[in-house]
Amino acid sequence: MGSIYKQRWKDKHGNVHESNVWWIKYYRDGKPIRETSDSTKETDAKKLLKIREGDIAKGIPVSPKYSRVTIDELLTDLETEYRVNKRDTLDDLEGRLRLHIRPYFGGRRAAAITTANVRDFISIRQSAGASNGEINRELSAIKRAYSLAIQSGKLMHRPYIPMLKENNVRKGFFEREQFEAVRMYLPEHVRPTITFAYITGWRIKSEVTSLRWTQIDFEAEIVRLEAGTAKNEEPREFPFTDELKALLEEQGRKADALLHDRGVMAEHVFFHEDGRPIRDFRKSWRKACKQASLAEEVEIGKTKTGKAVIKIIPLRIPHDFRRTAVRNLVRAGIHERLAMQMTGHKTRSVFERYNVTSGADLKQAAEKLNQFFRNAHGHDSGHDCTKSEQPLQKDPQLTASSLMPGTGVEPVRPLRGSGF
Repeated sequence: MGSIYKQRWKDKHGNVHESNVWWIKYYRDGKPIRETSDSTKETDAKKLLKIREGDIAKGIPVSPKYSRVTIDELLTDLETEYRVNKRDTLDDLEGRLRLHIRPYFGGRRAAAITTANVRDFISIRQSAGASNGEINRELSAIKRAYSLAIQSGKLMHRPYIPMLKENNVRKGFFEREQFEAVRMYLPEHVRPTITFAYITGWRIKSEVTSLRWTQIDFEAEIVRLEAGTAKNEEPREFPFTDELKALLEEQGRKADALLHDRGVMAEHVFFHEDGRPIRDFRKSWRKACKQASLAEEVEIGKTKTGKAVIKIIPLRIPHDFRRTAVRNLVRAGIHERLAMQMTGHKTRSVFERYNVTSGADLKQAAEKLNQFFRNAHGHDSGHDCTKSEQPLQKDPQLTASSLMPGTGVEPVRPLRGSGF
């Protein structure tokens, strides 16, 4: 029968001290084994003792190694999990581990890392100029590493890892003239890529540049994404518009000419002049945004000779095409549920966040409101509303048809003290 306890010792003056950490004691083949739970919680120690005794009863080899597991082992397991599941963000994860997480936490025992250590890491990253969003991605990686360790039985608990508040949700979108201005300054072979993204709102890296001819159905006039290829793992279809059809037909003619003239088969819909698929056009994008007056120049330092080092920061990014497409679909009168399926938005909350409003939209709303008041008062909005020209009329009698459809019962409204 095992037991839990806290270690005690006497100092040189004879005073008795007690550890804050709980230990467990259990027996295997008649020999006592002592192991730290690395926790100040009694429940954690009891849980660990139960696991150890259960493993012994099942004949599973037991070794007190919790205290020897390092954070490096956890991070390696995290990389393996990303690699096995073929996650698209593996490269991003490896960069974060190499540049930020391992330099700070590397070499430490996983069970010895505390919330104070995590907050110190946050402070260091903020001092280095990292945004809250960047830091949260790194904290999420650490959380995931601990969760995998607990699932595999390497650890019993993880430290509390606080997350930071993010207020960096982008609201950028393209008006048609802005899109055409940027497109005009892009290399000719890149223009079809961003035109497709502007129309469909599909993700550039994982859904547009990776698009193959096998996904284009010219007979049905549909572009398809198979299940598992999109971010939300669901299949998707987007119908040809006139502009999209003309674009894809032109790309098809270019692919045919490439095969006929050079014997090179372009498997991807968007490709370079030599048939290579388009992968990255960030440099061209920054240059085009600058020429289209959609970028700003920021001095980020100086050279040894004192010359300013200028960085071009685009005011629009390719991902803004997702917001643009959502906005265009909604304003075209397409039902929101169908629009979500076409753009690949799984949740309404994200879809609504992307359904941004422009100044022109607000002006149109104001004009509609003005028209409503004109119709209500019979003349322009300058009417003096303080004088009533007609007696007030009572509301018409409510009927079942004017209430909630299908029930005939008016929905209950919550009481609000101020009426707002």
